[in-house]
Amino acid sequence: MNRKTDLEIDAVSAKRIAVAAQGLHRPRPKGKVDRRHFRRVFGDTGLVQLDSVQAVCRSHYLVFFSRLGKYDRFKLDDWIWQSGEIFESWAHEASILPVETEPFVRWKKSRALEGETWKGLFELANSQKKYVSDVKDQVLLSASPIKASELSEPRSRSGSWWSGRSDGQKTLDWLFRIGEIGVKRDKNFSRSYVPFNSLIPNATFSLPDPLESESIEQLILIAARCNGVGTVNDIADYFRMKPSFVHKAIPSLLEKKKLLSACVEGWGENAYLLPSVSIPEKIVSRALLSPFDSLVWCRPRLERLFDFKYRLEIYVPQEKRKYGYYVLPFLLNENLVARVDLKTVRSEGKLLIKGVYLEAGTEPEMVLSELAEEIKELSSFLNLSEVSISGRSKTVVLLRSFLDSN
Repeated sequence: MNRKTDLEIDAVSAKRIAVAAQGLHRPRPKGKVDRRHFRRVFGDTGLVQLDSVQAVCRSHYLVFFSRLGKYDRFKLDDWIWQSGEIFESWAHEASILPVETEPFVRWKKSRALEGETWKGLFELANSQKKYVSDVKDQVLLSASPIKASELSEPRSRSGSWWSGRSDGQKTLDWLFRIGEIGVKRDKNFSRSYVPFNSLIPNATFSLPDPLESESIEQLILIAARCNGVGTVNDIADYFRMKPSFVHKAIPSLLEKKKLLSACVEGWGENAYLLPSVSIPEKIVSRALLSPFDSLVWCRPRLERLFDFKYRLEIYVPQEKRKYGYYVLPFLLNENLVARVDLKTVRSEGKLLIKGVYLEAGTEPEMVLSELAEEIKELSSFLNLSEVSISGRSKTVVLLRSFLDSN
């Protein structure tokens, strides 16, 4: 460690800082989970990525379960979509964020308006301005949240134009990305569209736009807080910013002592962290993590921190998958010790374990006994009466014995 930095951090400490930053070291609530706990999760993660795949359940439900244990999903949905405290935006892909963050993502919408977004959306918006305006007016003039299927096709065409990647759906996507309209979701995760300003408290919405540089600095500080410790690329990935923006902002943040630089054992470049970060002496943690959890979504960082190579194989042909369709990393204390291919069979009230794979160097009995308890808790959270496991390997047999024990 010979680079000039404020701190030197060993590899184990870096893992502990990262796990603690995400709130995964906290004891799960023993009593009733309420909005205070939901707010705490956002305080630790900064934002939560949304995803439509529900092989187990919606990804954001898993993010909260990993940190809180069993809670009422309907109460979470009601709070996210009705409280006025949270809004959906394009941040780390489609995400939900605290409304206090809203001013600091406006610049991303301005850049999308100038073409820094999916090329097909930008081309449609500029080639069919009247069409886009007509769709926007329908949303803005609607007396209540309106679903895509309830909109009228502004052009003289027949057929369904509000599904898939139709011009209608792409127009809604464009208007969402540039901040003209907002999204609300129901218990089935279905989207309705509303004027964006109706989602944000006026006290926040009426704030003047911060300078782009100020917004980038704020997002960097949030990302640094939630990462615990991270490189420029790690920080940039959190809100999907260009690394060049982070590089440009870092010197000023270091000079103002809002960030410290660190040399982390085994890392090839400098890392950054908040001055308030402390290194936990011990991490006690156990969690099955969504593939879209903010601890694991940056794959290069995941490998650098935990020596854990991870790929989501949903789009890999079945015969070429190494581990399975929807594989959840298993966190035990400060280590990722296993991966589990899980599937919910709702028609049978069953949580199916299609595969379990231990990382090299782990203690099978310790890991599998803890994994069994976590799977039982997950099954209870999902209101599934049965846990089933397929296969006959030694790992499967041992896990089955722990699952069958009281």
